[in-house]
Amino acid sequence: MEFVLLAIPVIFGITSVYLANKAVQKGCKKKKALYMQIASFCAVFLVCFLCPMVASAAETADAAAQTASSMGMGLIGAGIATGLSCIGGGIAVGYAAPAAIGATSEDPKNFGKSLIFVALGEGVALYGMLVSILILSKLG
Repeated sequence: MEFVLLAIPVIFGITSVYLANKAVQKGCKKKKALYMQIASFCAVFLVCFLCPMVASAAETADAAAQTASSMGMGLIGAGIATGLSCIGGGIAVGYAAPAAIGATSEDPKNFGKSLIFVALGEGVALYGMLVSILILSKLG
């Protein structure tokens, strides 16, 4: 039974990609097909996110199911904290590093100042990692 429940979102996702591809081949606009893909992704996400919560809420007598559900949510939270902070840090360093190189090439005395701005962008990723470590330490 669990395999069937795990296979349903995968089948739904593959089918939506196939149908969007066929629609574009038949002449549907790519923008409309993209919106259909985003809508199907949101539907699969909601099914995968809400169904385990509903199933664990029905089993209030089983403490192990509640623990597994809360641990899963903690792991998702730690992953989101790390992922988003690393993406933000990468964007910050992507903009700050070329500007720092340009400032250093014009005046070598600016190296220390510009290095600080690059390090601040990397610090965002470290803070996200710290938050995820704190979340994981509360789980175990």
